[in-house]
Amino acid sequence: MPPWRLLLVDDHALFREGLIALLSYRDDFTVVGEAEDAESALDQARAVEPDLVLMDIDLPGEDGVSATRRLKTEMPSVTVVMLTVHDDSQTLFEAIKAGAQGYLVKNVRSPELVEQLRRLARGEAAISRRMAARILEELRGQPEPFWPEEELTARELEVLELVAARLSNAEVAERLVVSEHTVKNHMKSILSKLHLRNRHQAAAYGVARGWLPRPRRRG
Repeated sequence: MPPWRLLLVDDHALFREGLIALLSYRDDFTVVGEAEDAESALDQARAVEPDLVLMDIDLPGEDGVSATRRLKTEMPSVTVVMLTVHDDSQTLFEAIKAGAQGYLVKNVRSPELVEQLRRLARGEAAISRRMAARILEELRGQPEPFWPEEELTARELEVLELVAARLSNAEVAERLVVSEHTVKNHMKSILSKLHLRNRHQAAAYGVARGWLPRPRRRG
């Protein structure tokens, strides 16, 4: 497989240089562009067509969440992971709803960062251990279950968990002993309730909320 093409978006040149140095030793990643604000990020994305964008939230002017929303609208196939100093769950949920497939705090250790990026390359969600622990702590403090605007049914949660484990609709149908058409209808309902656009966002959102276990690599 060719290396994943990365675009780095951060207004601190030193931080970008550090990431480039870190990833230069990995054969499965190559940095193809850099940007320091939202507009240059969009321009660079159009020019280099990256597979993955590492997006800082605190950009000068337009923030990274808004930039991610614009980028995913124009280039929905591009994977976006947020790199940020923020560790609050509300910012995480906003980023995922904007289209981000991952959310990593900047003080993450380099081996974990590389492993999380490899998870993304395998189609999995990437959320740092620190964020996962913070979300679980928040959920434990809730007096009642922490649900979105409309509650998912038990069957929809089953479907979402299998989707997060990277099963296809046909495989989910076989596992649950239902038709593939039924699985597709469940996914439509899940996306509608969560106000999300695709199954990858739904899986990432479910992991972030603490409804689902962290996905493991198949095989």
